[in-house]
Amino acid sequence: MHLGTIMTQKVIIFDFDGTIADTLDALVSIANRLAVEFGYIQITPEELSLLRNLTSREIIKYSGISVFKIPFLVKKVKSELKNKVHEFKPILGIQEALIELQNEGYRLGIITSNSQENVTQFLTDNTLDSLFEFIYSGVTIFGKTTIINNVLRQKQLKPQEVIYVGDETRDIEASKKANIKVIAVTWGFNSPEVLTKQKPDFLIHKPSELLAVIKNC
Repeated sequence: MHLGTIMTQKVIIFDFDGTIADTLDALVSIANRLAVEFGYIQITPEELSLLRNLTSREIIKYSGISVFKIPFLVKKVKSELKNKVHEFKPILGIQEALIELQNEGYRLGIITSNSQENVTQFLTDNTLDSLFEFIYSGVTIFGKTTIINNVLRQKQLKPQEVIYVGDETRDIEASKKANIKVIAVTWGFNSPEVLTKQKPDFLIHKPSELLAVIKNC
């Protein structure tokens, strides 16, 4: 085997909301507060279990929100999250998994539609800030592929060196378009059923499974 291939450090890129930070309840309550202003229906607990089985595109269709309003909604949600960021807790077991990955020599990064400021604040509050090499924030709803490609270009990474970890169907879709492997996690927003339908490379149910799966990539 060529030595260069052994030396290549894999870069693991994480989604933030639902994958690293347990922000679902906060996002639902903010979404419900903004429902009237943005013209969509409030999310009841019953509705939430229905939404978890829909892809990101289906959710937007179902909500009836105008696509043009989405960037404004995202902006508003981010500023509302800023007031709650101190309340967020990391997903149970994620900190240990991240430390384990770093100890094994993997490089870690974050791509998020949350704001860089919110993510940095959360990481600092929970002493996770030393684990990540970069945080990229992007606002486009379906534009994660663009952000992934920008990261690859800026960091001069080849697609085969990168693995994406996320909890939504759009994470799988974006990774596939960017030709990188994707690990879907079932502890976030989307249900295991709808994630499976999108055919991620791997589907895992708890953070402690991360290292073993990544070693097999």
